Amino acid sequence: MPDPRSPHVAIVDYGMGNLYSVQRACDHVGLSSELATSPERVLAADGVILPGVGAMPQAMDVLDRTGLSDAIRAAAAGGTPTFAVCLGLQLLMREGSEFSPHAGLGIIDGIVARLSGADDVGSPLRVPHIGWNRVEPPAGAAPRLWDDTPLAPLGVDAYMYFVHSYYVVPADPGVVLATTRYGNTEFCSAVRQGAIFACQFHPERSGPLGLSMYESFAAAVSAAASIPLSR
Repeated sequence: MPDPRSPHVAIVDYGMGNLYSVQRACDHVGLSSELATSPERVLAADGVILPGVGAMPQAMDVLDRTGLSDAIRAAAAGGTPTFAVCLGLQLLMREGSEFSPHAGLGIIDGIVARLSGADDVGSPLRVPHIGWNRVEPPAGAAPRLWDDTPLAPLGVDAYMYFVHSYYVVPADPGVVLATTRYGNTEFCSAVRQGAIFACQFHPERSGPLGLSMYESFAAAVSAAASIPLSR
């Protein structure tokens, strides 16, 4: 049962993702959480976490069949703090390209493209991209762009852990919070739109800096719900 003394988040469970690692991160920062499989539980939560590992078409099929798609859209439209990770970020986009073009949640306008390009010696990039890589503000970004986002504790030279073959291309460059370079390919690695924050890397697998991002998200959920964190 949710802890009434702490803000409560729904970790969307659609059968694809490292759900228990995310739940342990929530426990660490004082967030009460549950693995939510129904639209009602998502809509009742003070915050929503959309994790995921795997293929976007299969994920969307489950989300659509269970009604979770509409619940996630409604929560986002209502300003519920939302944190999406890896495949979760890709699901927020309008359209994916894995296997064939297909619809995403359409919460953020943009597409999902497959990683391609060359490495530093001109050989084809190895895909998937697995391992630690640098996360930095996009070129020409406004000073202090990361203030008031989960990226604020990272500084501008942080390395986070990635596992992915696809990346997002938002239609509005103004939502891009961070970029990462893999070989000669620079891709969007974090976005913010309203109360939504999403990243391509895995904070829960990125050590103390990653946990600091969950702390920032917990603070945002606590403030939005006017419920203090229980630590």
